[in-house]
Amino acid sequence: MTLHCFPEPIEAAIAQWRAESPEPICAYIYDLQALERHVRWMREALPDGCELYYAAKANPEAPLLRTLAPWVHGFEAASGGELRWLHERQSGHPLLFGGPGKLDSELALAASLPACTLHVESLGELARLAAIADLSDKQVPVFLRMNIAVPGISDTRLMMGGKPTPFGMDEGDLPQAVAMLRRHPRLRLEGFHFHLMSHQKDARMQLDLVRAYLDVVHRWNATYGLDVGMVNAGGGFGVDYAEPASSFDWLQFCQGLRGVLREHARGLRLRFEPGRYVSVTCGWYVMEVIDVKRSHGEYFAVARGGTHHFRTPPAQGHDHPFRILRGAHPPAIENERVTLVGQLCTPKDVLARAQPVQALAPGDCLLFPLAGAYAWNISHQNFLMHPAPRMVFLEANARAASPAWPSVVA
Repeated sequence: MTLHCFPEPIEAAIAQWRAESPEPICAYIYDLQALERHVRWMREALPDGCELYYAAKANPEAPLLRTLAPWVHGFEAASGGELRWLHERQSGHPLLFGGPGKLDSELALAASLPACTLHVESLGELARLAAIADLSDKQVPVFLRMNIAVPGISDTRLMMGGKPTPFGMDEGDLPQAVAMLRRHPRLRLEGFHFHLMSHQKDARMQLDLVRAYLDVVHRWNATYGLDVGMVNAGGGFGVDYAEPASSFDWLQFCQGLRGVLREHARGLRLRFEPGRYVSVTCGWYVMEVIDVKRSHGEYFAVARGGTHHFRTPPAQGHDHPFRILRGAHPPAIENERVTLVGQLCTPKDVLARAQPVQALAPGDCLLFPLAGAYAWNISHQNFLMHPAPRMVFLEANARAASPAWPSVVA
């Protein structure tokens, strides 16, 4: 993964904001050209027989979806709200609907949409969907999400399968699921879905997972007399925030995938649905320093905003990388270590701790890259009722700051 260069229009946008208002700056800036370049690279590297979907949970902002739409095969929703949002804004694209705890109303919505495939998480959910499908006038395409153990696969921080989890069915549930599908012909089994782990940075291990998925689906097809042709291998491609070059190696994975497909696909197609890996590099979070202070021998820079806008650092448990855009004031500190914090009344509002800086003063802007996924949309946005950050999208064609879009997805 390449951490794209500092987009030139950001400095111009900040200068314009300073001319418009004396208020300290707080904003998200999304470089849509960088996003388009990255997703096109991902799509073109994939071998034949593979599909690329975008998991909108990573960042569902409408301009990002619009930029991704020409390069992905469709979008994945993990809630009824995401499903409605995607259907309204990308109605011409196929949709996937997964996640545990789906309401009957959400199942009915998904079953009614013209190009929506449901990922069924349990026997109970399958039974509820079957009752809904029996009342419909169309077939409902489904994937069964399976929680299987793959020997030799080590854990990541976010294991989603291979052990007791709320996600997917055990292999022992499969005979009952197949029998239920045969009793309800309006449910059409199109494939199996596997997503055993997230934050996976080892391309070779991911190839082992894909190989195991293909082999087990061939076995199930033979054992149960199925004609499943698609395997959804999920996403979970890891991002290293401290060392972006150590993130998941997409090119190595795609090169190895060609051999895996030759040896194991035997007519099966693969589908991937990454989120973080697609959009993370396109986003920047910008905070203007309000105060630089010393407390018990340590320096703190207090900036406008905080983890209620940008929860990624505490969620990931790291000191987030950052850059400084110097303002007009002389340095308050030089060649010191400083902890970067926001405006919240909690000691947990820390974005980076004890980081070396050459110079820093009030009025400088802190720019945090890798803020395009699981950032604004996972943050506790209403805590203390601070105002939302600006939302600016550098368009893929003009590379100019667009008018602000609604800050909250409804």
